[in-house]
Amino acid sequence: MTEPAAPTRNADAGVSGVPIVLDEVTKIFPGQDTPAVDRVSLELPAGRTTVFVGPSGCGKTTTMRMINRLIEPTSGTITIDGRDNRELDPDALRREIGYAIQASGLFPHMTVAQNIATVPKLLKWKKRRIAERVDEMLTLVGLDPADFRDRYPAQLSGGQQQRVGVARALAADPPVLLMDEPFGAVDPITRAALQDELIRLQDDLHKTIVFVTHDFNEAVKIGDRIAVLGPGSSVLQFDTPESILSHPADDTVAGFIGDDAALKTLTLRTVGDVALGEAPTARESESPHAFAGRLRASPDEWGVVLDDAGRPARWVRGDRVESMPDLRSGGQPVGGHVTVDSTLQEALDGLLSTASATTVVVDSSGAYRGTISIDDLVDELRRIKHHHAGAEQGSGPA
Repeated sequence: MTEPAAPTRNADAGVSGVPIVLDEVTKIFPGQDTPAVDRVSLELPAGRTTVFVGPSGCGKTTTMRMINRLIEPTSGTITIDGRDNRELDPDALRREIGYAIQASGLFPHMTVAQNIATVPKLLKWKKRRIAERVDEMLTLVGLDPADFRDRYPAQLSGGQQQRVGVARALAADPPVLLMDEPFGAVDPITRAALQDELIRLQDDLHKTIVFVTHDFNEAVKIGDRIAVLGPGSSVLQFDTPESILSHPADDTVAGFIGDDAALKTLTLRTVGDVALGEAPTARESESPHAFAGRLRASPDEWGVVLDDAGRPARWVRGDRVESMPDLRSGGQPVGGHVTVDSTLQEALDGLLSTASATTVVVDSSGAYRGTISIDDLVDELRRIKHHHAGAEQGSGPA
């Protein structure tokens, strides 16, 4: 038997997702007079992450589940890459759409490998191809195949289970991925790490992702587009995170954002987007005397000692370096850092959790890139507020 053809791909280079269009979609459940979803129309761009965000009970999950026909719409149409989803076999449709839910939804009696292989087996892939795909997907979500493929869900942490859930949803390389509060059941630190992982994956894969959450901060962090939904999934605003933060459509959306719109905007910018500080640096193999001379000529009180790979090892004070026997000991270990890919919000959280007003910045390999301080973030917030204020004045009457 020949294996099924790969899912339809968007013609744009690098985009593996496909467009989804909801046109006047309505759902009225039996015995109810009020629609759970009332004439929703949205165009979800291919290869982008669209987040449905709104209060509990507004219909966002119902709207999402009508895309893969886990719930059948009462009226209206949903097209996926131009195809009306009602004209497709429901089981075949769901095999072309990845689905990740809260608490992972893994089958407890199956191993990690068996869970990930679920849809490829239904598609009758060959055993060797399935085994290769399982290992590929585990590696993709940051889990060592040798360590994890034969474990059962009960032997995994909550964050590991969610990673396996995402791997299973992506195993058959679907163009569309639906995610229903997928990180809602884990602790805040794990949740932030999983959000970062999803952003990294999407940067590589360019799927069409529909993500449901009630957490606006999460929506801002991961969404290319946000649909703020009200009762009956009424679309209060559908735009980019930055546009919604700077120009909420009405008081309801503004209330949902809260009073800290400028702080939320820090989630949209990375540490690499701002000019970094340049503290004096020295390698551990250098002499303290030479480094002390450079520090005396610098306005900075502290310098950073780097190991042989260029990674930050410790902070040293300029007035104490001269008396150090070498740069491999003494000073204060670099206890924490942020990467150039960290959001400014994450940098702020890190700075507020330490006694220092400055932290080091590293690249993806851990090599030193510079420093960032509380003052840098305050300056960035001022620029954001100034930009928003100017935009509001420019949008006023001529």
